[in-house]
Amino acid sequence: MNKERTIEITVFLLRVTSAIMFIQAGGLKLFGWFGGMPAGVELSTLVLIAGILEVFGGLAILLGLFTRPVAFILSGEMAVAYFIGHFPMGVWPIQNQGQPAVLLCFIFLFLAAYGAGAWSVDKCLQQRRSKSVSADSPTA
Repeated sequence: MNKERTIEITVFLLRVTSAIMFIQAGGLKLFGWFGGMPAGVELSTLVLIAGILEVFGGLAILLGLFTRPVAFILSGEMAVAYFIGHFPMGVWPIQNQGQPAVLLCFIFLFLAAYGAGAWSVDKCLQQRRSKSVSADSPTA
């Protein structure tokens, strides 16, 4: 297996697993999956917005659809979540249980820079556009 193929497989697995984890977090907030929100946590507007971003943004990342802008937004959401929900309980992620937020923030930042990879809706749309452009261009 060559290096490029290994990179594409790894990016695909990173994208899919992080999206599945993110969808689960949003489903917990919005739909009560996995026992729902912990006792004492109310469904505020901020939590509702986070849940919507996590479910629908996670689904877009899973499919590899509009990956760069969606991943950038989700990276920002995780940074905000860390500083609002975790940082007040301690500086270090190990102290404040913020490791998942930090990791997802940087995974989504990577996807915003790299893109969805070869196995994605984005790639299919790009190939369709390039075929349509080449079919429309005049031949000499």
